[in-house]
Amino acid sequence: MSGDFVCVSFKIYHGGGFCFLVVYFLMLLLETQLASSAIIYSMHHQKKSDSSYRSKTPVYFNQTGCDLYSGSWVKDDSLPVYKSSNCQMVDAQFDCQMEGRPDSEYQRFQWKPNDCELPRFDGGLFLTRMRGKTLMFVGDSLGKNQWESLICMVLADVPYTQTQVIRRDPLLTFGFLDYGVTLLFYKAPYLVDIDAGQGKRILELDDISSNAEAWKGADVLVFNSGHWWIHAGRLQGWDYMESDGSLYREMDRLAAYEKGLRTWAKYVDNNIDRTKVTVIFQAISPTHYDPNEWSSTPATKNCYRETVPVSGGLYS
Repeated sequence: MSGDFVCVSFKIYHGGGFCFLVVYFLMLLLETQLASSAIIYSMHHQKKSDSSYRSKTPVYFNQTGCDLYSGSWVKDDSLPVYKSSNCQMVDAQFDCQMEGRPDSEYQRFQWKPNDCELPRFDGGLFLTRMRGKTLMFVGDSLGKNQWESLICMVLADVPYTQTQVIRRDPLLTFGFLDYGVTLLFYKAPYLVDIDAGQGKRILELDDISSNAEAWKGADVLVFNSGHWWIHAGRLQGWDYMESDGSLYREMDRLAAYEKGLRTWAKYVDNNIDRTKVTVIFQAISPTHYDPNEWSSTPATKNCYRETVPVSGGLYS
């Protein structure tokens, strides 16, 4: 598997319609040869605990000239890929239905580029291409949400494969034993290190060495960091920031975020062999505080009670 670097940005909801975007990029990068047209075989699972699959009709995907970020959210009644109530990997805090959300149509939207058709996700094909490899999500709850959703998407297609779960904070491990595929989540909301050894939590903007030890050996790394940098009060995850040897009780959050990401990027450039390791960075997930994005009434103050994605032809 040749290494690559990709940056993507989107918001995720359990059910599989949104998580597929990052998985699609991954499946694309797992191709050792990219031609103008790639044949993606759809394979269905056998109801047994081995890795035998029969290929069905190939799906052709034209990669030439397709802007994946230009498109729209479209309704797909075949979604969701899975029901959160049927997947034990979903945390209660991520299960909108269990928390009482009355509608479910939001799970039936998927991203449709203007110039191409995205292939349908196939859990068996994913495991086959990832055989013997390790994929790690690194970041905050968005990364954990993706980790859970990817596991649920695969299990929806391959429910009888042998699995193993290990939870040792900050590392969560899920193994598909029949394939030798390991999916991990490593909690590091800021990516850079936090030193809590002296009774105070010091966010070290120039150091990432401690966290990075956990990433060694992964074949695919999916990083994210964003909203935790602007948290304040009881949600703030640090007491001091350290930069260039000096401690700060407060500093410009975006400047701190940029410095932390530069430390991360420098580590990736100097320590990860991207001819062997695929690196994906997911930018901060979008937030919507402007009701005009939905053409709401002037009295509306935010996106509360909105149930469908923002319309428009550019996702960025």
